[in-house]
Amino acid sequence: MYSMSTLSPRRNAILAFIRERITEQGQPPSLAEIAEAFEFASRSVARKHIVALAEAGLIEVRPNQARGIRLREAQPRPELLHLPLLGKVAAGVPIDPDVGVHDQLLFDPRLFARVPDFLLQVAGDSMIDDGILDGDLVGVTRQLEARNGQIVVARLDGEVTIKRFERHANGVRLLPRNPAYAPIEVGVERDFVIEGVYCGLVRR
Repeated sequence: MYSMSTLSPRRNAILAFIRERITEQGQPPSLAEIAEAFEFASRSVARKHIVALAEAGLIEVRPNQARGIRLREAQPRPELLHLPLLGKVAAGVPIDPDVGVHDQLLFDPRLFARVPDFLLQVAGDSMIDDGILDGDLVGVTRQLEARNGQIVVARLDGEVTIKRFERHANGVRLLPRNPAYAPIEVGVERDFVIEGVYCGLVRR
């Protein structure tokens, strides 16, 4: 297995970029985003670097997933997580959440970029360009603040939605990732709170 010191500077930079995106946005970058960040001529160039990192044992790549990159753990396999499924979250127009624990599920923590506190089931298709589909179970880490670009679970006027977070000069905007939906402007008169930050999903 390679160490960080035996990687080329470019591949070290790509690995650092993957770690940064997972930390800041709760999900790994796509090949297209890696190609754009490093000004590669095409995604195929990015793919060659990702394959090399996988062969070095530093990442795992899950087939047929747009964001299938996972960092490899240097530690022994961790114990399974017991996660409560708390109900539904809207990927579309905000909906009333189903209150209470619906189920307790076991997962390998390596499925998630960060350890989640709970799960919500997605209802709707407004986040499909981020690979979040209707029926997916999303992991959420409880957090009251978010940085621009992070995917958040937010409560807006008593209803819950999952969107990308953007703070601008006049307030907050919640951004869908489907062109069929318009951004949601959050004015000061609205009851708004961030419930947590997205940290990965499970598709059943």
